Amino acid sequence: MLQGIAHIPPGEGRSLWVLGELVTCKTTSEKTGGAYSLFEATTQPGGRVLAHVQHREDESFYVLEGEYEFLVEGRTLRASAGSLIYVPRGNLHTHKNVSEVVGRMLVSQTPGGLHERFFKEVGKPVTGEEVPLVLEDQSNLERIVTIGAEYGIEIPPPFAQRRRA
Repeated sequence: MLQGIAHIPPGEGRSLWVLGELVTCKTTSEKTGGAYSLFEATTQPGGRVLAHVQHREDESFYVLEGEYEFLVEGRTLRASAGSLIYVPRGNLHTHKNVSEVVGRMLVSQTPGGLHERFFKEVGKPVTGEEVPLVLEDQSNLERIVTIGAEYGIEIPPPFAQRRRA
């Protein structure tokens, strides 16, 4: 893909199941000259991601639908549609869909590229027209922690262990 103007219509982009969320790449770092990556994340009610620290990227979350609860360095933030949460690199964070409906967010990483490669390694391709939102088996957590570290994504053991329970 070359740098320049992009148009990704609704429902298009490469989709992967990543740690319980449906993640659709809307803009790649290759397209933005490495400036950023942009994803649409779809989360089932009660769905959450592992607490983690990104050491090489800043991350922004713009809520499109539903309501999320973010935990950032011990601080709890509630975010509904239209809310933006910005998490600079080096901050421990996680999020959970606390609404009773499927939630959707735009998620960007600056600079781009690392999460794209991480998602590609740990994610599972979406197959077929309809795929239900289900939480994935976390039995391979050690592998995910190792792969994350290669991309500057740290999943601290106390949080990784709590996620398994």
